[in-house]
Amino acid sequence: MASMALAVAAAALPLSTPASADPAATDATGDTTVTVDASAGLGTVDPAALGANTAIWDGYMNDPEVASLYRAAGIGSLRYPGGSYADIYHWVDNTAPGGYVAPGTDFDAFMGTVRASGAQPILIANYGSGTPKEAADWVRYANVTKEYGAKYWEIGNEIYGNGVYGSGWENDTHADKSPNQYAREVKAYAAAMKAVDPTVRIGAVLTMPGNWPDGVVAAGDTADWNHTVLAAVARDTDFVSVHWYPNTSSGDQSLAVVRQLPGELREVRSLLDRYAGADSARIGIAMTEANSNAGGGAFTSRPNGLFAAEAMMTALENGVFTVDWWDTHNGAGAISTVNGETDHGDMGMLSNGSCTGGVCEPAVNTPFAPYYGIKTLGALSDPGDTMVASGASGPEVSSHAVLRAGGDLSVLLLNKSAGAAHTVDLRYAGFTPASGAPDVQRWAPGDDGPVDAPGTATAASATLAPYSLTVLTMHPKSGTGSSAATVGAPGAPRTTAVAADSATLSWPAATGPVDRYEVYEQLGARSQLLGSSTGTSVTIPNLPAGSRHAVNVLARDQAGRLSRPSVPLTFTTGTPGGSTCTVSYRVTSGWGNGFVSDLVVSNVGPAAADGWTLTFDWPSAGQSVSSAWNANVTSQGQRVHVTNGEDNGRLAPNGGNSATFGFVGGNDGANPSPTAFTLNGTVCRTIS
Repeated sequence: MASMALAVAAAALPLSTPASADPAATDATGDTTVTVDASAGLGTVDPAALGANTAIWDGYMNDPEVASLYRAAGIGSLRYPGGSYADIYHWVDNTAPGGYVAPGTDFDAFMGTVRASGAQPILIANYGSGTPKEAADWVRYANVTKEYGAKYWEIGNEIYGNGVYGSGWENDTHADKSPNQYAREVKAYAAAMKAVDPTVRIGAVLTMPGNWPDGVVAAGDTADWNHTVLAAVARDTDFVSVHWYPNTSSGDQSLAVVRQLPGELREVRSLLDRYAGADSARIGIAMTEANSNAGGGAFTSRPNGLFAAEAMMTALENGVFTVDWWDTHNGAGAISTVNGETDHGDMGMLSNGSCTGGVCEPAVNTPFAPYYGIKTLGALSDPGDTMVASGASGPEVSSHAVLRAGGDLSVLLLNKSAGAAHTVDLRYAGFTPASGAPDVQRWAPGDDGPVDAPGTATAASATLAPYSLTVLTMHPKSGTGSSAATVGAPGAPRTTAVAADSATLSWPAATGPVDRYEVYEQLGARSQLLGSSTGTSVTIPNLPAGSRHAVNVLARDQAGRLSRPSVPLTFTTGTPGGSTCTVSYRVTSGWGNGFVSDLVVSNVGPAAADGWTLTFDWPSAGQSVSSAWNANVTSQGQRVHVTNGEDNGRLAPNGGNSATFGFVGGNDGANPSPTAFTLNGTVCRTIS
């Protein structure tokens, strides 16, 4: 069928969400409102979504009890042979020169645990002291000889920590330790490994945007690690691997810093879009190590359990297919007391029975708080479920929601306050709960792990204990919701054309008798109808230049019922090619939480500009300007206002000259480049 182009001004569109039941709208009594939009899809839960790291120096890693605990928590991926040890490890004889290898931790023993737990492996090929042939031989043994079907293979661990940026903890015996050399080797590893098994998926190591050494350019290089590596290998890899250890001083700060994660992951995807183009959609993002790294303790105590749930679910909602907790067992560290609870300073999810200064951990394999946080996520969703948008009105409560395969809706409510309970009113769009109490699972102080708590909440209201996780699971009202629709979800949408003020989208048809398709933009926990079509494409007009949009496509059946949402699509409009001005924005150096930028402003119109004002918006709330040269720069929130300096106020016509200025900035989290600049009221063409 032909597409339908819509001529509707975006600014004039009404805020529209699919029909909903709103049980909390008329009897709100809580201090916080949580809104769930079951039509705003955030992606599908992958079988490998919840993961854990294992390590060959861990003598307990293959205990039968560990496999049972993995299975009980819903852990679907296990990473081996253990962080930086991967770059000294030789799989064929289970050795790690310079390190300790515990008995019974060889590859086959590990795969026994993988199979017993129902998980899948994520394997790290030795880059530091290995070769492409050694990695290819491992693939042959794993997938041809033993038929393990190992799918995911990373090339090295944190190779950017090989000393090229001044700090070296990762083994790398290559004479050339530059990102260019790593990129060359990734191509060689990928070719050798796929020659053995073309189905394996190869992962390249990236730095996490906004975290050192992101933005740092080493002597002799022309760009930082991420830009250098992706420019060379974006089309040769199947996924990229990042690690996230936010540096904070307490568990509460760790919980708060999760707000940075969506922006940092958007920047990873933006880099993939830039270097892989249309191929970007097939490249996954894996967060193969994560923990709070809280400087003030809070590793085994309750705040880190909440952090595990909050950070892992946030990552999954923002395009990550697996999040692997560091670590299964790790070892006791500095002892502290957190809200009356002993924290053993151990970054593992299970005890290994070690001691610090006479203070010993509980018995080996006793779960710590992070295990319970992850187990709560296992109760929230299963592989194949659809994550959907939700949001809370108060800062101490957060929420996550999943539309289950059978039509049920599960909602995770997290109370981040150590001392205050919160009562939550729940509201829904795109979902009508059935009458009757929901199923409730809770992990609160005093609970020995997540426990069933029937009768403690309704579909409209729940009271959350301090420092608690609560999962509500509700059945849909009969005849309502996507489970009642006679059409399936449309296929993954893509952009076929993006201009400065419009975008054309297309998607594979849904199954079943479709009346029409509707495109909704995600606005937090709300959706705005952007357009509809009787065919499988639509043009959305009147979009602001340089604006970012996240959308889902839904099919409406002939009875008016909406399907599940498609996977999300994010796109950014361009800037006008025929503008009378151009702006070049370039980050010339960075150090993780700060940067230097140069800008060049040109007037390519027929009339001179005597005096100029440039405005732009930071894409991230954590970006700022601290000092500038050759211009006057002020900020109000995310809006930046620049006026000319003393010597560059006149811009000649037809590009006769340019005004160049720069500034030192700070970034709390990711540091994406601004997308649109306005010069004297005119939107300029942005030159990357």
